[in-house]
Amino acid sequence: MATPALVIGNQEILPGHSYRIELPVARLYTDTEVTMPVYVIRGKRDGPSVFVSAAIHGDELNGIEIVRRLIQSKTLKVSAGTVYLVPMVNVYGVLSQSRYMPDRRDLNRSFPGSAKGSLAGRVANMFMEEIVNRCQYGIDLHTGAIHRSNLPQVRAFLEDPETLKLAQNFGVPVLLNSNLRDGSLREAAVALGTKILIYEAGQALRFDEFSIRAGVTGVLNVLTYLGVLTRKMPKKIIQPYVANNSAWVRTGFSGIVNHLKNLGDQVQKNDVLATIGGPFGEVFGQVLAARSGIIIGKQNIPLAQEGDALFHIAFFSASDEDVYDNIEVMQEALMPDHPFILEGD
Repeated sequence: MATPALVIGNQEILPGHSYRIELPVARLYTDTEVTMPVYVIRGKRDGPSVFVSAAIHGDELNGIEIVRRLIQSKTLKVSAGTVYLVPMVNVYGVLSQSRYMPDRRDLNRSFPGSAKGSLAGRVANMFMEEIVNRCQYGIDLHTGAIHRSNLPQVRAFLEDPETLKLAQNFGVPVLLNSNLRDGSLREAAVALGTKILIYEAGQALRFDEFSIRAGVTGVLNVLTYLGVLTRKMPKKIIQPYVANNSAWVRTGFSGIVNHLKNLGDQVQKNDVLATIGGPFGEVFGQVLAARSGIIIGKQNIPLAQEGDALFHIAFFSASDEDVYDNIEVMQEALMPDHPFILEGD
């Protein structure tokens, strides 16, 4: 039986070949053409189609480097199916180093979009039509927001057994069962039946080597598990633990923050996470852990207003010590020449 034709952006994708494609999106005010870069690799045999996307938020740069390294990796030898690598979905945001689109909309709240809608809606629609609609699986790469860092983690609808298996094979210690958000890429993809993982790691506008290495390894693990790559699965994949829930700890004081705990730290209930003080050295108060858990996100800027969220703590049914040990194992495996540091500074 003949292999069905695959055309994207007027480019026919032949089996056993890879292509660099520039998908046209709306022009700038200067009449300069803006395109979305896509790298497509098609195996010689039929198999699943998978997209890996980054920079839906234009200031989240770790994912761009993850995709760049995947494209250049000698390990990424696609033997079956098709892989779509998209280093910059929100090209406008990358150009302006902004989370948002030029129309001030959050692209990740604009899916599935419309060909006749707002600029964000048009970009979302084009990405859905040209990429997501063709795929059974997807991995969307994110970081924390500006001045916030995330411990490498996967968020997904983990009540679905197949999605849970994908998340487990990604190989990071922390999995979060996450509800769908209106207008998100994940919601639109799930509505099509696409199984999708969200990888969160690092902070906006910064490269974090640990997060990047964990992301590259995780994507390769998932592609191997799906049979897209011919490589053998690693003998040892980090045993992930599912967080039953999580919560941000907020400060009751405004002032200068002295962080006492860092990303990846295990904390107990009532541990002092930070102190808040004034410009003359006085201490106004402490920020305490409401429950025991692992710090999976934190604010980095040493200034806080009353009510600001400073630490994101995940709570596990498993032993927090086991989760913490696996974080150390991953750190040693990916960064053997560096001490165990996950401050996110």
